[in-house]
Amino acid sequence: MKHIRNFCIIAHIDHGKSTLADRLLDYTNTVANRSEDQVLDNMDLERERGITIKSHAIQMRYEYQGEEYILNLIDTPGHVDFSYEVSRSIAACEGALLVVDASQGVQAQTISNLYMAIEHDLTIIPVLNKIDLDSANVDLAGDEVIDLLGCDREDILLASGRSGVGVKEILDTIVEKVPAPVGDPEAPLQALIFDSVFNAYRGIIAYYKVVNGSVHSGERVKFMQTDTEYDADEVGTLELDMVPKEEVKCGDVGYIISGIKDSGEVKVGDTITSVESPAQAPIKGFEEVKPMVFAGVYPVAPEDYENLRTSLDKLRLNDASLTFSPESSAALGFGFRCGFLGLLHMEIVQERLDREYNMSVITTVPNVSYMVYTRKGDVMEVHNPSGLPDPAEIDHIEEPYIRASIITTMDYIGPIIELCLAKRGILIKQNYLYGNRMELLFDMPLGEIVIDFYDRLKSVSSGYASFDYHVTDLRTSDLVRVDILLNGEPVDALSMLTFRGNAQTMGRKFCEKLKTLIPRQQFDIAVQAAIGAKVVARETIKALRKDVTAKCYGGDVSRKRKLLEKQKEGKKRMKRIGKVEVPQKAFLTVLKLDED
Repeated sequence: MKHIRNFCIIAHIDHGKSTLADRLLDYTNTVANRSEDQVLDNMDLERERGITIKSHAIQMRYEYQGEEYILNLIDTPGHVDFSYEVSRSIAACEGALLVVDASQGVQAQTISNLYMAIEHDLTIIPVLNKIDLDSANVDLAGDEVIDLLGCDREDILLASGRSGVGVKEILDTIVEKVPAPVGDPEAPLQALIFDSVFNAYRGIIAYYKVVNGSVHSGERVKFMQTDTEYDADEVGTLELDMVPKEEVKCGDVGYIISGIKDSGEVKVGDTITSVESPAQAPIKGFEEVKPMVFAGVYPVAPEDYENLRTSLDKLRLNDASLTFSPESSAALGFGFRCGFLGLLHMEIVQERLDREYNMSVITTVPNVSYMVYTRKGDVMEVHNPSGLPDPAEIDHIEEPYIRASIITTMDYIGPIIELCLAKRGILIKQNYLYGNRMELLFDMPLGEIVIDFYDRLKSVSSGYASFDYHVTDLRTSDLVRVDILLNGEPVDALSMLTFRGNAQTMGRKFCEKLKTLIPRQQFDIAVQAAIGAKVVARETIKALRKDVTAKCYGGDVSRKRKLLEKQKEGKKRMKRIGKVEVPQKAFLTVLKLDED
């Protein structure tokens, strides 16, 4: 046990975590002949976008002062939407490499992941990455890290993930400073599940860290949270590939295959114990996932409903932060109300459904969850506008607020404050950091940032601003439901809950946008935005008209009029029976309303 070190890499997005992980694997000869970069980012999406979505665990062997050590590395995502992945990784480690880009310095996500690591009492090793860049300012970035951690300058390691400078020093420091896992090898088995993946041939594979005792191949094990029992068909450790072992000892990170087919039976944060000599209680201190953004996901073809359910089940295995429950819509039929951690997470799930499971889906307007208090004294959670009760019954509505931390240079403070105030933000505090950098703290409604806030923040700050947030509390707000009507028929999938002051503007923008997106029909289409019975905006999509008077040469004008009247009657009849098809593009439109 004393030769085992479990550590993770935490950093802001794009500070070089995965590249540095590659160099550690190269140095320890875990990857024999490197044919590609970002070895751990094995998903196509990860490689294309250059971001880590999933945490990845891998075991390395490293010789230090004549003794062999086992290093278990968990690479973590940096984007704010995947902070849940980070929390899981941190729970399975004793140490963390805090990677900071020497050219960019400390960013918002660096701070939030660091606090998470400190809460779990992890040993922090600060690393300044990308020191070989021309724009790198090692002294300034070093000052920021010292200010953040309160460490000495000689404690900060200098490295470059690209050229491999400083990799040996990092490995030596991990062995010296990260404590060995604490646990009792003789105690009953307790193993913390921190991830699971689905394999089409072998069922569900759970990844865990053995906290106490050890797990043997072939023994009967129990998952404590779900109270289910299985035979451990295969156990082993996670190197570049899975390596079967007879026994995974205390303090080690490994996997278990036991032929589980049902995704609901493996919960991240659950404790595995032995049936023969079970542990008294499960491991504590693991946070449950809390979805922030809700959207309806519907199959394009109604007969694909069951396939969509199966695909979401399999996806949830691989992505524990996804939640879903069945719902139906008048416009779109049967589908699911899914909970996501943020908009990027929603986009990734959509993309993965398409690529990995060949599912074409329509996603409705994203919403957050609101607490509705009725005049009768009932409290209900609503995350779908159609679930909102009659306005006469509502006493008040509370919406979630977040504490947003934005780090930027002085040049962009004006536009950023303007953007946040437009989103109903309240400026709480301004902290001056090193150089001309500054941290702004805002209280903002979560519903205002889920749509396009992150993109707009990046554009007003020329990409310099970094953003992080955590949900703080619920506050009373004046919210109304805006319905979109097509020829007087509400399209429930396009309904949205918004602040009363913005409702009219939102409705008008939406109608204008839909006018350009909905194809013209043989009859006029009225596009309206309504709050209750009151219409606040309207656009008309004009009918495609055939020139019925083209062949009418000469004669009395009444002949032409007769033909036009006949056409008018036909249009009226058509309007009664005509159905307006809403293109898929329209459902995504709402996300881009502020681009114009």
